[in-house]
Amino acid sequence: MSVIIRLEDIRKSYFMGSQAIPVLKGISLEIFRNEYVALMGPSGSGKSTLMNILGCLDSPTGGKYILNGKDVSKMPDDDLAEVRNIEIGFVFQQFNLLPRLTAAENVALPLIYAGVGKKERLERAMEALTKVGLDSRSHHKSNELSGGQIQRVAIARALVNNPSLLLADEPTGNLDTRTSAEVMEIFGKIQQAGNTVVLVTHEEDIAAYAHRVVRLRDGLIESDKTREMGEVRRESSVVS
Repeated sequence: MSVIIRLEDIRKSYFMGSQAIPVLKGISLEIFRNEYVALMGPSGSGKSTLMNILGCLDSPTGGKYILNGKDVSKMPDDDLAEVRNIEIGFVFQQFNLLPRLTAAENVALPLIYAGVGKKERLERAMEALTKVGLDSRSHHKSNELSGGQIQRVAIARALVNNPSLLLADEPTGNLDTRTSAEVMEIFGKIQQAGNTVVLVTHEEDIAAYAHRVVRLRDGLIESDKTREMGEVRRESSVVS
């Protein structure tokens, strides 16, 4: 399998005045194409910071991040924005749909920024909605959809650009147990269709859907386990 994500000694610090507060203290990790990975850890472990770096929403203070063959560690913001639009699909806990737009129009939004014409935008939006079983609701606005349906629209929007990587940040945080299971089954089908899926969650039952669970604690990888292979060893170094 080819590597889609390679992190080499990734560090991230935030500054309060002249004082550096380290959040990620040396993360080295490889994620392979078509893997289904859950990132877990207690509050303050660094998992959200790591997700932001994986999604090119933030840059590391040190180390190297290779995404799909490109070194994105020190890219300027404009280049990072282009990488995000081409390579990455995002699914958020808060859905982030525009209420005045239909499901299809919401799904098509990333294609506007990619310069795709209107006819092709709607065709591709319908294809993405079909993948999540919502093509029959394409003309409905978000106030006419259930919470689970809204999250499926958000997943379709993340898929519409055919990204290399799907990132989901607490994607079931606002859903009940039954609806969460339905949404997680969709992620499983997306991964089976060939996509790489990485999700952040604090819920063990949600992480259990993934094939591999990476646990963070205090800015380091505490454990890295797959269902089939048991524990996978990873070396991490701590900032002195």
